[in-house]
Amino acid sequence: MNINPLLNLTSSSQGKQMTEEKKPEEKKPLTRSEREAKIKDKAGFIIVFLAAILAINTMLGGSNSSKIQNNTIQANNMWAWYQAKNVRGVLYEISAAEAAKPENKEKFLAEAKRMSDDKKDIMEKAKVLEAERDAAKQKSPWFTWGGSILQIAIVLLTASILAVSMPMFYISGIVGAVGALLVSQAVWMWMPF
Repeated sequence: MNINPLLNLTSSSQGKQMTEEKKPEEKKPLTRSEREAKIKDKAGFIIVFLAAILAINTMLGGSNSSKIQNNTIQANNMWAWYQAKNVRGVLYEISAAEAAKPENKEKFLAEAKRMSDDKKDIMEKAKVLEAERDAAKQKSPWFTWGGSILQIAIVLLTASILAVSMPMFYISGIVGAVGALLVSQAVWMWMPF
């Protein structure tokens, strides 16, 4: 018989540890609530991330649409101005041909040359605006597709929480990654097509 109670505690706790180590752990399937909590933790973070990308996509897509519209209007204004300069140049040339006095003829020809020079400057500016508009037009569908795919991914994530479905969660993550990829294409146009 052991008189020291501390020794008894030590030896009995070692025996319990040995008994516990010998038992194989039984893995119980998670309850619905536990699975739902597990999905909510992951899906919540991903939903916030995808929603942020969607908000950025919406902002940049709106800015891109405004650029298309503004550059179209400005280019049209430039071409209208170009036509006005062209008409004035032709009128000055006709006036120079019909001028009786040589000094008037020189003035009309000088004005016709100035109109021609102005037309060149206007044409360059209009072509730059059209090139910027065309580049923005190429980005536009990518913003649309990226935003739509991100919305679908968010809906699938929400559905995965409600259905407590990990396969749906993983699919929604893949769909979200595709949406983010499309948004990156819209911003940087890094893919060759």
